[in-house]
Amino acid sequence: MELTAEQERLFLDRNFGAVGTSMADGSPHVTILWVDFRDGLVWLNTATPRQKPANLERDPRIAVTVWDASDPYRWVQVRGEVVESTRDGADDHIRWLNRKYHGDDDFSFTPGEQRLILKIRPDRVVSDL
Repeated sequence: MELTAEQERLFLDRNFGAVGTSMADGSPHVTILWVDFRDGLVWLNTATPRQKPANLERDPRIAVTVWDASDPYRWVQVRGEVVESTRDGADDHIRWLNRKYHGDDDFSFTPGEQRLILKIRPDRVVSDL
């Protein structure tokens, strides 16, 4: 499933995303993250040993809702599956996201964590756009 240019723009601009995964008992786990969109896929950057990667290793289904920072009534939700989880380029990607959201390269890495890029294939798109 493809996003429209306007829906992609919400991911590319400096907007936040609410990311939902499922815990082992089926209960929801939702966090707020920086978001990106490349090559038709939603890109998220997280770290191990956080909860999201553990949830997605067990069940790759995920939902990401992004809203316009200047008008939260403009939003898009992508539901799909993580098709790739990689450490390759993850440190550079989080620095890129830090520049996007904060305008600098001063991202503080947490000792003991390893950054991951999660690439999500959109299977369903819901939006008011």
